[in-house]
Parts: sequence; C-alpha cells; structure tokens
Amino acid sequence: MQNTKQLIAVALVMFAAIFAPLSAAKAEEPTMGLFVNLTTDDTWAAAKAISFAHQKVLNTGHSPVAIWLNVRAVYLAEEDRPSHVHGLMREANMSIQDMLAAFIADGGQVIMCGACSAAAGLTLDDYIDGVVMGSPDLVNGLLFNPNVKTLSW
Repeated sequence: MQNTKQLIAVALVMFAAIFAPLSAAKAEEPTMGLFVNLTTDDTWAAAKAISFAHQKVLNTGHSPVAIWLNVRAVYLAEEDRPSHVHGLMREANMSIQDMLAAFIADGGQVIMCGACSAAAGLTLDDYIDGVVMGSPDLVNGLLFNPNVKTLSW
C-alpha cells in the first residue's frame, strides 16, 4: 500500500513537471481581440453592438476591443445629442453615450472616423470624453492584427 502511494505521488509530480510549462505558455499567449465596425445611428443596433463588445468580449478578458464609429454612427458619441434609452438598457437608464463611456472606462476603445466626422460637421470636441479620432495607422493596426477579429453592425 505504501509503494502505491509513493508511485501515485511520483506520477503526480511528473505530470505537473510535464504539463505546467505547457499551461504557463498557453497563459502567455495573447487573447483574441475584437474590432466592431459600427455604421448606424440606430440605437437598437448600436446598443446591441456596444453591449456585445463590452459585456461578452471585453469583460470576458479579450483584448484589444475597439468600436469604430463611422458613417452615421459618428452621431452616437456626440455629447450634446440626446440618446434614446433602448429597452435593452432601460432598467439601468443608460443612454448610448453612457454605454460608450462605460465601455471606455473598462478599457475599450471608441474610435471615430475622421472623414465621417468631418462630413457630419463634428470634431473631437463634440464627442464624449475618451473617444479617439481614428487614423489609418490606428485602424489598420487593429484591422490587420492577426489576433483581432472584425464584426460589422
């Protein structure tokens, strides 16, 4: 009986010695990130996109997570534009701007299309705090990153 316990102990030590480096290497691998291409100012679609990026991706440990607001979506982050509180967020009384601000506060990126902002007559000063103006380097760095997936809404 004593020999069996010793064999089991030796086997466990060997198992740990073999597989611990593998799990440590896996933990160091970068997580997959997400780039959400949001083109609409429809608050239902926007609430779903922001909620998914924030709650289902960013808050589960994926990084980087970015939402690129372009075309009509540039209006979503405009500080002075009233936002409908959609059914999805009614209980929390969160507007689209509140959702974007919470996403940013938790480490998400909200990137604004510069050309679309100019077409809408908006500048960085018109947006909620934390929004960054996009550039080809910033956007392409996410779009062509092999560890980032793209999802359009």
